[in-house]
Amino acid sequence: MQEEVSTKIVAVAIRGSKLTGEMLNKALQKFIKDLEKAEKTAAQPKTYCGKQTVKQLVSQNAAISNIEVTDGNIKSFDRTAKKYGIDYALKKDTSEQPPRYIVFFKGRDVDVMTQAFKEFSVKAVKRQEKPSLSQQLSQQIQKAKENKHREKEKINTKERGVEL
Repeated sequence: MQEEVSTKIVAVAIRGSKLTGEMLNKALQKFIKDLEKAEKTAAQPKTYCGKQTVKQLVSQNAAISNIEVTDGNIKSFDRTAKKYGIDYALKKDTSEQPPRYIVFFKGRDVDVMTQAFKEFSVKAVKRQEKPSLSQQLSQQIQKAKENKHREKEKINTKERGVEL
């Protein structure tokens, strides 16, 4: 560290009418504290969270597992993975037709990943079972057409009496 400090030119600006020894000492201590803080943050490797590249995932020195996801389910899987805080990388394999999508994730996230996929698959099944909005709309239009042609009955009832 001393070599780095001695090779660099350091400029410290202090406002004041008189430069006392105590002021200079405080300014230099603050400068050294900031310098150590900057070194500490630079020494720590940047950790990525959520969706990332395969290279970033491998650089975290964790065992990597993978699974295959279909094209239509990528976006909904993305939401589920964010919810569970899973670090993953998505890779498109274009060697086959249609292309496959492979999800790489950390080996220690296997339990979390299985839980996320359970929830993801339950949502997918519910979405398939539920009729689409256009189907529901067409059914309602059909019912309205049937009800339109039926005869309406008019019932006039008037009661005349003494109210108490």
